[in-house]
Amino acid sequence: MPLNERDRIEILMMIGVGDRMRTQQEVCRLFHEMHPDREPVSQSTVSRIERKYRELGHVRDAPRQGRPKINENVQQDVILSALENPHCTVRQVSRDLNIGKSSVSNIFKKVKYHPYRVRLIHELAEDDFDRRTEFCEYMMDHNNQNNGFIANILFSDEATFFLNGHVNRQNTRYWSQENPHWMQEYHTQHPQKNYKFKWRWLQIK
Repeated sequence: MPLNERDRIEILMMIGVGDRMRTQQEVCRLFHEMHPDREPVSQSTVSRIERKYRELGHVRDAPRQGRPKINENVQQDVILSALENPHCTVRQVSRDLNIGKSSVSNIFKKVKYHPYRVRLIHELAEDDFDRRTEFCEYMMDHNNQNNGFIANILFSDEATFFLNGHVNRQNTRYWSQENPHWMQEYHTQHPQKNYKFKWRWLQIK
């Protein structure tokens, strides 16, 4: 158990002054006798306390080093930024309020604000189910006619790029304490994309 300021003062009184000074070993033994339920102090601890008192004139703890705490006004400004624009980024808030990005993140974490990510969902039309069935029948018929038909198909993933930043799962966030279940619709025909966009609905997961 670490010594507090009161314990250090008590040790100084045990050391004494003038001709009535005790040795470090005697101070350790006396402290243990007066506090048998506590962990014994070492001679090096007594030496440090005595040296600190002679150099500084007190045995208080030195002020702790570290970053200054953010005042409540700055915390309120960060929260207001998220309320006014739930899609704001940590970098944007940091730049607008002139504080560090880590401070913004810590404030959001302190008030339990979570950056909900966007999830792209493909809307199904009424005829999509029939088209799926037709596609499966088509593939099965061709595979029955030619056993190597499937092996000759090259499957690739589809990627979509937008020029206006409408759909960007990496940069799109929604800051909130609870899931807002926010949705936004995008149509397949859009003049500012470079090819067909297969997702129509946005939903926060």
